[in-house]
Amino acid sequence: MKKSKIKIQNSKLQFKIKNPGFCITILLSTFYILNSCGCAAVSEGAKGIAGLSTRCLEEARQNSLTQAFKCDYKTCYDKSREILKEMDAYIYAQDKKKGMVAVYVSSDDTTPVGLFFKELDEENTQIEVSSPSTYAKEFIATQLFSELVIALNPEKKEEAGKDLPRPD
Repeated sequence: MKKSKIKIQNSKLQFKIKNPGFCITILLSTFYILNSCGCAAVSEGAKGIAGLSTRCLEEARQNSLTQAFKCDYKTCYDKSREILKEMDAYIYAQDKKKGMVAVYVSSDDTTPVGLFFKELDEENTQIEVSSPSTYAKEFIATQLFSELVIALNPEKKEEAGKDLPRPD
């Protein structure tokens, strides 16, 4: 049996495909794999390569720090974003419908931290703070939660600092 050869010539480009069946098989296999994975898997892989994936934050939710606040979902979400910006945390991903904000601790410290918002009822919202790093999770949660209490209850601003040790 004689193998077929395809010779492609152009004025500037020349190459030979010795086994066109193999090339077609590879192309169809690649197409099948990409389609069976779905867009989410492909985009998540691309985000992982770019350093923008939120998958590790989702996986770290089982060890998240959680606190409920007496405010509606929109207010809680918006105030949290404002506070994060004031803290110089770098927001690299957000999805208000999914209730997620992903930040780096700062523009210099690219440790990822995820905030997940859950509407408990019309007047109460829960925030989960997750991260693969215990330090980053605790740092963001402590700052955010205390600032959010102050922002939502201005009368408690004076009380917020009473428990902190004062320098002599």
